[in-house]
Amino acid sequence: MDRVHRQDGVDLLTRTVAPGVALGGLIIGIGLALKGPLDGLSHSEEAVNKDLAADRTGTWNTITAVWSQIGNTAGVIAVCIVVSSLLLWRTRDLRLAFVAPIAIAMQGLIFLIAAKVVDRDRPQVEKLDASPPTASYPSGHTGASTGLYVAFALLALGIDRPWLRWTTVILCLAMPLLVAFSRLYRGMHHVTDVGAGFLNGAICALLAYAWYRHSTRTRTRTPRR
Repeated sequence: MDRVHRQDGVDLLTRTVAPGVALGGLIIGIGLALKGPLDGLSHSEEAVNKDLAADRTGTWNTITAVWSQIGNTAGVIAVCIVVSSLLLWRTRDLRLAFVAPIAIAMQGLIFLIAAKVVDRDRPQVEKLDASPPTASYPSGHTGASTGLYVAFALLALGIDRPWLRWTTVILCLAMPLLVAFSRLYRGMHHVTDVGAGFLNGAICALLAYAWYRHSTRTRTRTPRR
């Protein structure tokens, strides 16, 4: 197993954390705009929540309750630990095993800060879940599931067998979509909330994966001593 070196930490700060700070600023800026000059959009998009609430059925209430749990914090962390541990065991590559944890940690920090700063109210419809203490924007469930499963999808691109590679990628990319729909259906978020969650999770996953790819290329070019 290759050791993680000081340069890996430096690269993580410059190639992942620093762009992540800029991403956080962008997400906060969008959220504040939705409460300010784009306030009209905030009101108009509630029509989506009202339409979904009007068409609720017992079956879909149950299905979306299950889908919503895919993005639950405890579930995301548990899946991340299990899969990352398996990746480390199979590949002995510590950097590869760090990709998903870095992605969800970054998106989680951005989510917490943005939710606190923007403090957006949840949609004005009946909610099927107990409201978490965090605000509506951005969607934490969507961000967490996107960060985790997009990271897995990117790592799955390295699978040799094409059928297994693309099956894994498609399943991973479907997970955040199920979570996003369930959060809208259950009245917990606006459309722009889940959109910001997608943006947060996907960019964090890409940044974490780019760090891994850069460190891999650096190790390949640097001769062992």
